[in-house]
Amino acid sequence: MMAAHLKKRVYEEFSKVVQQHPLEEVPAKKLRLTKPSKSAALHLDLCKATNPTDALQYLLQFARKTVEAESVEGVARILLEHYYKETDTSVRLKIASLLGLLSKTQGFSPDCIVDDAISTLNNEKSHQVLAQLLDTLLVIGTQLPDSVAITQRLIEVACKHLSDTYFGVRNKCLQLLGCLGTVDKPLTKESDATTGTSGAPTRDVQSVISDYFADQDPRVRTAAIKAMLQLHDRGMKLQQTIYNQACKLLNDDYEQVRSAAVQMVWVLSQLYAESIVPIPSSNEEIRLVDDSFGKICHMVSDGSWVVRVQAAKLLGSMLQVSPHFLEQTLDKKLMSDLRRKRTAHERAKELYASGEFSSGRRWADDAPKEKVDTSGVNLIDSGACGAFVHGLEDEMYEVRTASVEALCLLAQSSASFAEKCLDFLVDMFNDEIEEVRLQSIHALRQISIHITLREDQLDTVLAVLEDSSRDIREALHELLCYTNVSTKECIQLALLELLKNLTKYPTDRNSVWKCLKFLGVRHPTLVLPLVPELLSTHPYFDTPEPDMDDPAYIAVLVLVFNAAKSCPTMSALFSDHTFRHYAYLRDSLSHLVPQLRLPGKKLTSGLGSEACGPGSGSVESARLFLQDSLAHVSMLQSLEAPGAQDLLDFTIRDLQRLGELQTELAGSADFCATYLRCQLLLTKALQEKLWNMAVPLCLKQNAMASAAVKQILEETYKLEFLYSGLETRQVATIHHVRLQAKALQLVLTARTKRGVDPLIGISEKFIQEVESFQRLFMSELPHFQESFVEKLLEVMPRLVACKPLDLVKILQTTLRQSGFLHLKIPEQIHRASATIIEPTGESDNPLRFTTGLVVALDIDATLEHVQEPQNTVKVQVLYPDGQAHIIHPKPGDFRHPGPGRVRLITQVYLSHSAWTEPCQIEVRLLLAYSSSTSKLSSPKPAWNESTEGLPQTESSIEGTIPLSKPVKVFIMPKLARR
Repeated sequence: MMAAHLKKRVYEEFSKVVQQHPLEEVPAKKLRLTKPSKSAALHLDLCKATNPTDALQYLLQFARKTVEAESVEGVARILLEHYYKETDTSVRLKIASLLGLLSKTQGFSPDCIVDDAISTLNNEKSHQVLAQLLDTLLVIGTQLPDSVAITQRLIEVACKHLSDTYFGVRNKCLQLLGCLGTVDKPLTKESDATTGTSGAPTRDVQSVISDYFADQDPRVRTAAIKAMLQLHDRGMKLQQTIYNQACKLLNDDYEQVRSAAVQMVWVLSQLYAESIVPIPSSNEEIRLVDDSFGKICHMVSDGSWVVRVQAAKLLGSMLQVSPHFLEQTLDKKLMSDLRRKRTAHERAKELYASGEFSSGRRWADDAPKEKVDTSGVNLIDSGACGAFVHGLEDEMYEVRTASVEALCLLAQSSASFAEKCLDFLVDMFNDEIEEVRLQSIHALRQISIHITLREDQLDTVLAVLEDSSRDIREALHELLCYTNVSTKECIQLALLELLKNLTKYPTDRNSVWKCLKFLGVRHPTLVLPLVPELLSTHPYFDTPEPDMDDPAYIAVLVLVFNAAKSCPTMSALFSDHTFRHYAYLRDSLSHLVPQLRLPGKKLTSGLGSEACGPGSGSVESARLFLQDSLAHVSMLQSLEAPGAQDLLDFTIRDLQRLGELQTELAGSADFCATYLRCQLLLTKALQEKLWNMAVPLCLKQNAMASAAVKQILEETYKLEFLYSGLETRQVATIHHVRLQAKALQLVLTARTKRGVDPLIGISEKFIQEVESFQRLFMSELPHFQESFVEKLLEVMPRLVACKPLDLVKILQTTLRQSGFLHLKIPEQIHRASATIIEPTGESDNPLRFTTGLVVALDIDATLEHVQEPQNTVKVQVLYPDGQAHIIHPKPGDFRHPGPGRVRLITQVYLSHSAWTEPCQIEVRLLLAYSSSTSKLSSPKPAWNESTEGLPQTESSIEGTIPLSKPVKVFIMPKLARR
């Protein structure tokens, strides 16, 4: 008892003491997470190595691991320490390579290891290791471009080792000089002394590099030229004095030297085009660009096809060359037996001055007397002469393709040269390689503005329509759209061959019609005398009415109607049924048949309305109307709800009509109309009646608002991914509307679902999206005054801390109080679109195939303004039972006939179980999008950063947008016969 009583007294006393003097809290120890030292691990591994093979194995394993920036210096020290101890060459070589790799580590400045890296060069005996160490120094120098002292030291090191006997060391030294040397700062005498020129005057980098143009090793000569080109690429002006040296290297025995020398000659011809240089073995002088043009022309006959390709490509960019030398490239007759040939006029003038004429008694008494030194023949005469003739007849198709490209580029800047090279390009239409034929067709199309085809040339061109390649035929149709012909017989010949093409290849129908449309537009006066024959009309007798379902007859009408647009007298030659056919085609093929003014014909009088309205006005007036419409909408805040909705409705209708009438502004008008439709849906969803009623009484309104939110989200993805040419301001505005829709969605979720649990995750995600918006569009926030997002960012600390229901109340109030955000239109917006040409969906004959097997359906579609179609365009097939299949076309199925236009020609394979009767399937094109490929997506974290704590925004959202109208195709899967 006594012991228990004593314990109780001690406990009470202790309690009083604790109450009077509470125990001080012991501060918690902070844990610091440190990564294991990689340098220590590497040191242990290298110490464990008992032979060079083990050490090399450890180094190879270490090379596969990543090293943080803060660990690089320690690892480099360990490697250098082991380098001095190592006797094996292969291990030292690997260490030198690893030092270069470590120097490239992001966030690491390699200036701390420069001294050690340079000191390793002093005692190194192996040439291979020495070359690798110089390569490491090159990496360090490129990582520290602003450090003048280090750059100067590295240049001195390079000059010191230029006298090495190993070609690899000299190569790396020259590369160092090319990447780090400066033209304006001469090398010091000390560095010159290291090259064996002690006492010589101060020299610059270019003179040192040019000394090695004559090195005994071709690899060093190549490296010297490339080092000089590297100086040029860095913006330093090369000296003209090296031109003669570069020209001598064009005759080098080694292919890689000649290839680099061609590039060097071309660079100097661009830098000193107007400089005058002497012609060897002559008192004449010539412009440097003309001289270099002749020398590069000579390389088109080089023994290496790689050099020939390079020379041919470079010729196309020498636009400053004189027309006289340019035309020599198409003529082989300038030289004969390496003697200068004078023209007959020059010889006759000389004989007339001397009073003598050829008597004919002696053989060749009028031959040129002067002899020419064969070693000093002017390269202009023997080089430029027939250069493109040789290139176009080369055995390698790569050379022929490069020659065609060069001809095209030169002809685009010279109309006279374009006329002269026309026959050569037309001859290339018969090349055995499809790629060359296609390139020559494209080249002729690009210079078509300068040329007019004769009948014999057109005959050769039209022969290509027999080609089995669809790409070739369509490229030729495109060429004929832009080509001028000389006579009406040419028009007749072209029409005849195109109709043959249409009969042989019915799938070319649209391409042929389009070709004839442009032929008619370009040659109305040549089509006029052919009209009676083309339409089979007679001045006295009625002729039978042709069949309007005949594609050939439609082709003839397209040609005639387009010619009639600028030839008013042509309509007098039309028969009555021609006018009816015009009205039919004007409605069904309005993109091929123009609006005609046909006097006295009632069926066309109403079509003249095209002349009025924004469609015929200037683009500027239409753009002004677009801006005025958006300015009127910006006053929505001052209107009551019904008036605001009516204004939005009327403006959307006007913008849609504007897009139909003014094709140049169709993308901008559609973009604005879609944006205003989102605002209209938002306005309707936020109307007073919905929010003043009790929740159980407004279930119908809640459902309508939810549908509006869903539609707004769909429209914002269309705005972001379906239109090209958007600026950051427009993308931010789209994201702002999407943020409003998601806020409304959160409010509706709180009104329709019971409990707080469903709201917690949605609320957190919404706050993350607001933070993401602030991070992505920080520079655009000043333009978002009085907007929804600005009001949210003002109370952001409160939003993060508040409960979900409080967040909902804040969002509800902010949504109703935020103002309308004015939309700024960029210069040009294009809407991505697609049109399926085949299948047409008009055939009633079902496509029959056996159940369980597959049938191929040909898809031919044109895509306009679609970015990266190979990755984004998909084909969707929707079966009657609701199944939907999405097919990814191959990259090779996409062709690029013109800027902004893409052609998709592919096949989709259909299969299904047995049906009792034919049914229609729907085929359409979809545009796939992903928010991670957005125009402004968040930067990806580095490899060593964890993504666990980062907010998961909408980067994972993917979907598809309809890109074309659906086409219906009848198919009939039938049971297999037993």
